[in-house]
Amino acid sequence: MSVAEQPEGKEGAAAAGSAVPGRSLGSTDASPDEGVVEDMPMIDEKAVEQLTEGLISHYLPDLQRSKLALKELTQNQVVLLETLEQEISKFKECNSILDINALFSEAKHYHNKLVNIRNEMMMLHEKTSKLKKRALKLQQKRQKEELEREQQREKELEREKQLTAKPARRT
Repeated sequence: MSVAEQPEGKEGAAAAGSAVPGRSLGSTDASPDEGVVEDMPMIDEKAVEQLTEGLISHYLPDLQRSKLALKELTQNQVVLLETLEQEISKFKECNSILDINALFSEAKHYHNKLVNIRNEMMMLHEKTSKLKKRALKLQQKRQKEELEREQQREKELEREKQLTAKPARRT
């Protein structure tokens, strides 16, 4: 922007900025920049360039340090975000391990129940086997006793037959 363009822009901006609807600019509402153009002598382009370079050389190192500091902060932020993501994944893994542990404890509980049921079934099987053997022995004993009674009865009947008087045979 040239020196000639600046004042026009400032006067135009001052006039536009101070314009309030329903009011017009009066002699008391003069802009502080008014009349500056007439008071300013022509400035040398070389002086403007040197002032610009001086201003830049004055503020540039601070700005570059700020830029480097911001870059470092951004890198640190990225590292922190990555670390946070890793910690979150570890936390999720721990939660899944807790879920797995709960599942295993439940499985162990049911396994113990099944072992107890199996042991009870084996005990019942042994008891029924013993009862069957006992029942078989009792049955065999009864049959033997009945057989012995039957044989005893037959012997008694035969003895009675022999003891009963037989008619003599006539020869």
